[in-house]
Amino acid sequence: MKYVLLICDDETDSPTNEELAADPVYQAWEADLAQRGAELAGERLRPTIDATTVRVRDGETLVSDGPFAETKDFVGGISIVECANLDEAIEIAAGHPYARRGSVEIRPVWVWE
Repeated sequence: MKYVLLICDDETDSPTNEELAADPVYQAWEADLAQRGAELAGERLRPTIDATTVRVRDGETLVSDGPFAETKDFVGGISIVECANLDEAIEIAAGHPYARRGSVEIRPVWVWE
């Protein structure tokens, strides 16, 4: 089963890419994913200040800078993993360093048939 892990944190206190790469907890998490062969894809997202939100209302396309909603927490990255079941996805999410400082939301991927 495929799951998307939404990596959420307080954007004002987010580590740099260099700090994250040097974090032993993050390195251990990446090693665990490699050992499981679970990671299909993953990327860190740019800050919300770089976001663009698009809405279509009554046939008109509305474009605004920034995130959809004002919030302290933001989605800072995603990982797509292949797991045997939700329990394994929970184990993987619990190992992510942001689970200790923010949160990791697990979403099953909707399979189109």
